Amino acid sequence: MKLLDDERNAIDLSTTPLHLGLGSRARPIDGFAFDPAVLQAYGDAVAEDGIEGRMVVLIDEEGPGDHWERHPAGDEVVVCVSGTVTVVRDVGGPAEQVVLRPGEATVNPAGVWHAVDVDGAARILTITPGVGTEHRPR
Repeated sequence: MKLLDDERNAIDLSTTPLHLGLGSRARPIDGFAFDPAVLQAYGDAVAEDGIEGRMVVLIDEEGPGDHWERHPAGDEVVVCVSGTVTVVRDVGGPAEQVVLRPGEATVNPAGVWHAVDVDGAARILTITPGVGTEHRPR
């Protein structure tokens, strides 16, 4: 995993996310994967951006999500690109559910556990503060 500088070619956000950092910099993340070692390397590489750094990535989803996650460092934006997506939030009582259709978005507030359920197949775009992200089984 490495951050690229001065990339001017087309970027496939489903395989190469972008890191938005301090100074309004946008840098592709080459060799990214949702793997603990790669996530740690990414966190180390962007540590100087602190809580202001964001990752932009396209994710293809299918069926119910298998984990909860939360982002203590800031809000996360979830945009439905295709399909139908239900964002479920664990708020300590009955779960909040927000249904998204193509072109619609929602904001997961900082520190709120959330999951994504999909009816069939869907594609989402997320803008996520990566520092301190936590996961737990669902």
